[in-house]
Amino acid sequence: MAATTSSYSITMRLHADPDHGVVGQVATSIAEAGGIVTAIDVAESRHDLLVVDVTCSAGNADHSGELVEVVRALDGVRVHKVSDRTFLLHIGGKIEVTSKVPLRTRDDLSMAYTPGVGRVSMALANNPEDVRRLTVKGNSVAVVTDGSAVLGLGNIGPGAALPVMEGKAALFKRFANIDAWPICLASQDTDEIVKAVQMIAPGFGGINLEDIAAPRCFEIEARLRESLDIPVFHDDQHGTAIVVLAALTNALRCVHKELADARIVVAGAGAAGTAIVTLLLAAGAGDIVVWDREGCLSADDDSLSPAKAELASRTNPRRVRGDLRTGLTGADVFVGVSGPNLLDPAWIEDMNDQAVVFALANPDPEVDPGEAGKRAAVVASGRSDYPNQINNVLAFPGVFRGLLDARATDVTIDMMLRAADAIAHVVTDEELNASFIIPSVFDTAVPKAVARAIAGG
Repeated sequence: MAATTSSYSITMRLHADPDHGVVGQVATSIAEAGGIVTAIDVAESRHDLLVVDVTCSAGNADHSGELVEVVRALDGVRVHKVSDRTFLLHIGGKIEVTSKVPLRTRDDLSMAYTPGVGRVSMALANNPEDVRRLTVKGNSVAVVTDGSAVLGLGNIGPGAALPVMEGKAALFKRFANIDAWPICLASQDTDEIVKAVQMIAPGFGGINLEDIAAPRCFEIEARLRESLDIPVFHDDQHGTAIVVLAALTNALRCVHKELADARIVVAGAGAAGTAIVTLLLAAGAGDIVVWDREGCLSADDDSLSPAKAELASRTNPRRVRGDLRTGLTGADVFVGVSGPNLLDPAWIEDMNDQAVVFALANPDPEVDPGEAGKRAAVVASGRSDYPNQINNVLAFPGVFRGLLDARATDVTIDMMLRAADAIAHVVTDEELNASFIIPSVFDTAVPKAVARAIAGG
C-alpha cells in the first residue's frame, strides 16, 4: 500500500443511524483499511439521523475508493456524498488579481486610471528605465509552459498544465512576495514559443520556463537569454540543479567526503540531468558518469544524439560503458532524475561505503527510499513523506527575488553556485545529520538567504 498523503484526501458525508458508536466504527474501519482519519464532524444530529462528515487520507485514487467501500459496507451507515478535497481546492483556480491601491473615490480613479495614469505613461515613454520602478514589471514573473513535460505526467497540453502553473504562481507569492502569472502557450513549436515570450516580455521582470520537454527547452532558453534584457530561468533545469547541489554539499559533509573526489552517477540525461551535471562540474566535481536509455554515456560512443554526445564530452573521464549497475560500481553518489524503480536496492552494495543516494523521480522514485536507507548512509527523494525532500521551491522564489531586487538582466552559473551554497548553509552544523541535509521549504530564512546570494550580498 502506498503511503497515505493529503493529495488523496476525501471527505465522505455519511447518513447514519442515531448511534454515536457508529462514528467509532467508521474511524476503526478506515484505519484497518490503511487510511488515516484527519477529521470527523457531526454536521447534524436528530433523533432519527446522524449526518457525519469524515475526512481521511489515502495512498492513491484506488485506495480512496476502497475506503469508501469499507465505510459503505458498515451496518447503519449510508454514504451520501464523496468529495475529493484536492479537486475542491482547485475549483475556480488558486490565484487572483487584487488591487494594491484604493479605488473608492473619484480622486482615486483620477490618479490610478485616467487622466492621471497618462502622465505616468508619458514619463515612461520618455524614460523607459523607470518601467520597473513605476509598474508591476519590477515585481512580476511570467511562468511559461507549452504543457509538453508536466510533472511526471508527460505531454498533456497547456490547459492541463494550467493548475500546475497556478500552483507555481502561488508559491512565488507565498515564499517571495512575487506576482507571477501563468502563461500557457498553445504551441510546441520552438520558434512560436520564443516569439510569444519575446512579445510579452515588456510586462515582466523575469521569465520562468516550466515543464517544457527536452531538448526543445535548451534552445528556447538559449534564444530567449540572448534576445531579452530580463533574466530567463528554466526551473526544471536550474532550480533542480541548485537544490541538488545544496543537498549534496551537506550529504558529503555527513559522510566526510569531498565533491572533487567523489564518483557521481547521474541517471537521466534530460533537462534536469544536464543542468545538474553542469552545475556539479562548475562546483568542482571531477568524476561524473551519466546513465540514460543508451547506457552510460561515453565520448567514444558514436551513436549518441548531439545533446547526449555533448554531455558525454564533459563527463565520464574513465570511459565507463554498460548498464546502470556497472556505472554504480565503486560510486560514492547516485542522483536519479529519470524514472521509477530503475535502481535495485541491492546495487547500492556495489557502491563505495557511506554511499549517498538521491532518488528524485516523482511521484515514484528510482528506488524505494526506505529500502535504499538500509544500504546507503544518506538518502534523499522528491517525496514529502520521507526525510530530505529535494524540492525546487527551496530555490526559485529566492532566486527571482534576488534577480528582481538587483534588476538583473541574466542568470549566471556563479549566481546559481552562490544560491546552492546559501541553501546548504541554512542548515547549521548542529542541525546537520543524515536525515536533515536540506532545510524545510517553510523555513523563512531560505528565500532571504538565496535572494541575498543571487544579488551578490
